[in-house]
Amino acid sequence: MIIYNVTCNVESQIAEEWLNWMKEVHIPKVMKCGIFTSCQMNKVLVSHEEGSTFAIQYSCPTMKDLHNYQVNYSPSLQKKHSDKYGTKVVAFRTLLEKLEEFSV
Repeated sequence: MIIYNVTCNVESQIAEEWLNWMKEVHIPKVMKCGIFTSCQMNKVLVSHEEGSTFAIQYSCPTMKDLHNYQVNYSPSLQKKHSDKYGTKVVAFRTLLEKLEEFSV
């Protein structure tokens, strides 16, 4: 399982509006692409940055699936995000591979 992690630092003044837009508009559009099997949003509790920081994790089966998303869907979705929020949101992306899941 591949996890596509998008970490966003959001200016305090727009954090609530951005969070609502992500939940109601952006994430549903990403999920409608049919690439990702699940999505999880987390708030970073301790950050050295100003504002609020969130980590959105999208899961897909393979790197080939992720590549399909990055080539065919990501550019337009990222453009819509940057057109709406500009420099008020700074994002960076990391890729993770899920090896095992443990529970107690």
